[in-house]
Amino acid sequence: MRIVILLCAIFYIATASEFAPNSACKECHPLIYDEYMSSQHSKASIFKDEIHAAVWSKHPKNIKLKAYGCAHCHTPAASNLKELTAPNNGVVPDVNNTTHTDGISCAYCHRIKSISLGAKRNKNILSADPKSFFGDSNISKTTPFHTVIVRDVNSSSSDICMGCHSHKKNKFKFNVCITTMPKSSDTKSCVSCHMPKQSRESNQTARFHGFAGINSYAPMLEEHVELGFEKIKDGFSIVITNKTPHALSLHPLRVMQLRVSVDNKALKSVNFLKLIGSDGKPTPPWLAKEVVLNSVIQADESRVVEFTYDLSSKSKIDVVLGYYLVNPKALKGLGLEQSENVKRFRIFKEQSFKL
Repeated sequence: MRIVILLCAIFYIATASEFAPNSACKECHPLIYDEYMSSQHSKASIFKDEIHAAVWSKHPKNIKLKAYGCAHCHTPAASNLKELTAPNNGVVPDVNNTTHTDGISCAYCHRIKSISLGAKRNKNILSADPKSFFGDSNISKTTPFHTVIVRDVNSSSSDICMGCHSHKKNKFKFNVCITTMPKSSDTKSCVSCHMPKQSRESNQTARFHGFAGINSYAPMLEEHVELGFEKIKDGFSIVITNKTPHALSLHPLRVMQLRVSVDNKALKSVNFLKLIGSDGKPTPPWLAKEVVLNSVIQADESRVVEFTYDLSSKSKIDVVLGYYLVNPKALKGLGLEQSENVKRFRIFKEQSFKL
């Protein structure tokens, strides 16, 4: 009876909506579903991501009810995507529409067949069949509920992520966000780092669907950054080695910060950030025309930060590398100064050194 009900539900979903809702996946994939629901992909809409909501609330396209262009990547499975993104029609996201609150849905990602490269942004090419899903497999197969087919691009590479995570240009043809990635391999790619294979029941393995990142499961990524210590004349240096194939911080609102203390005495912190703007001053993304400042640690870079300090033979050096989701200087302008979740400092990696 349970299977019959589920089959009926899936048939209804396939005929009534282009994309199955996230809840339809839970029955057969409960663990992956729970991981996904804790991820930023499931919280990509303005109703679940307060930072995205704050930026969108200031955006001229929202204020003038022009269009919700962010939907292409933040709610791509929206039932009225064309209306949401069309200019000058006043259609905005609806909290009562589950295709708006589902964020980047399971069915949407698993229907990405290939990527179409574009100057302003890339686009995802989807399978035409709403019940044909792509998975981490080189073999096509059919299940009682859907078909698993092989992608045109490598599912374990970075390629499949670049429909949304590659770049986005504003009206000035300036990249407000960009992920510069070399050609990836199975051992060093978006998927291998952010969706590593994990053991499941019955001696099976499956990709992690919590999508490890700055917002969630950040400790899973700390192995890709090394902290080192070197004693030098008149002090010491801390070496931060970024072993990833992209910049250590990609979002222009983020601030990474190095905090160092010697024998419990805090030294001056060091920030790593990227500011975008115009005429040498920071601006919102839609007004940006240039990179004002970029001190972010780049791909495969070892950044050396020197400190002048008279160390003793028993000195203990504590090092913390962490981040703010939003630059503290931008909190007030976005109306986020009261959000404890946004304004708190998050530890990414910490290590202690002794002489």
